[in-house]
Amino acid sequence: MLPKYQEALTKIKSSVKDIAVGLCKANEHILQAMGECSEEEFTEARSYIRNVSGKTADIDNEIVKVLALYSPEAKDLRILVAYLKITNELVRASSNTRSFIKGFTITCQELDKEIIEEYAKPMQRATIEALKAMVEMVDNDDSDEAEELYSKVLIAESKSDDLYDMIESSVLENIEKNSDYKTTNKMLSSLRKSEKIADRALSIASLLLYANLGGEIH
Repeated sequence: MLPKYQEALTKIKSSVKDIAVGLCKANEHILQAMGECSEEEFTEARSYIRNVSGKTADIDNEIVKVLALYSPEAKDLRILVAYLKITNELVRASSNTRSFIKGFTITCQELDKEIIEEYAKPMQRATIEALKAMVEMVDNDDSDEAEELYSKVLIAESKSDDLYDMIESSVLENIEKNSDYKTTNKMLSSLRKSEKIADRALSIASLLLYANLGGEIH
């Protein structure tokens, strides 16, 4: 392919990675905020996911332009198709993160500290693990390494799922002790967003694996 095409593709990858890194940093600040309900950390987290929709729209426009100008084939076409779908997943992951911050900020002071330490924090760590491995996949062109990183995302996402189920079970077992059902529901809804972020990381990792190895998009 032409040098200008390679330059455009590198720019697209770099822009996607920048958003993914910001998403990861936002969730790291959420983890820092969880123990002390730190408004400062929550605010810092929000700063990393501003205007993601606008940024992904620019990426989509760049992809469409590359498709029109260079008519890429085979793996190059596969990469662009994957990235066109990845931008949508990044928007969804950022929206989940924003909702998580909003919901957790409201309920943080009322949460059982044992639940936060035993389940919520480990769940958020698992989400961050999934995001970090996904970010590594963006620049990775080695098929074997890509599959290893994908496995890391898959394991972390599964861990996040399991921990949310544990939180839900723990809360439901003690629901009679907690008369504030509205707060309980808000708490579960908020924590569910952390698990959804890990889901989105897995979806992006699947698309990156498709871009690298081919096959079908699931």
